[in-house]
Amino acid sequence: MRAARPVTGRSLPRLYAILDRERAGSRPPEDLARALAEAGVRLIQYRDKKGSSRQIFEASQALAATLEGSGCIFIVNDRADIARLVGAAGVHLGQDDLPAELAGRVLLPGQMLGVSTHNVAQAEQAEGSPAEYVAIGPIFPTASKEHPDPTLGLEGLRRVRCVVKKPLVAIGGITLENAKSVIEAGADSVAVIRDLMIAPDIARRVEEYLRELES
Repeated sequence: MRAARPVTGRSLPRLYAILDRERAGSRPPEDLARALAEAGVRLIQYRDKKGSSRQIFEASQALAATLEGSGCIFIVNDRADIARLVGAAGVHLGQDDLPAELAGRVLLPGQMLGVSTHNVAQAEQAEGSPAEYVAIGPIFPTASKEHPDPTLGLEGLRRVRCVVKKPLVAIGGITLENAKSVIEAGADSVAVIRDLMIAPDIARRVEEYLRELES
């Protein structure tokens, strides 16, 4: 499978959906991904912090096949090798993963690379790296990580925006109620995990987010 075209410039979708394996519970990730894409999500990252390499590979392979032709960009969390093998659009790296410079050697030409950061210093470093976009957070208190970094708040997000010219994704505690304020504070995109995963009607929740973010 050929890799999807990378996101460049300031063209990240406003809504950056993260499909977390643990949050998915008993629901097959492919069903959730299909529901998100059909509802209008145009970027999905798959995250599995506890699965084995084989489990993450097989799930990522199935998701890549499910999303092929949907118009939705598929990103694998942490694993540049798996992103390459399944033909994902790219990989998203954390601070404990391979440095962006090394991960870029693993990826195929055209595959994109994003980096998570948690403070201004890390964001500045990511700005000077090969990463095509920078994620910053947590903006608000979050239950999606066992040991989250200190929250930045909207003011912290504004400080990061001053040093990052690349597309900026805000993450951590983002809900429908605060998403618009995050965009107004300087983010190009908001990453949402829990508020989508627990929604009884995913399509309706996505529609609400898209309407709010585009208003």
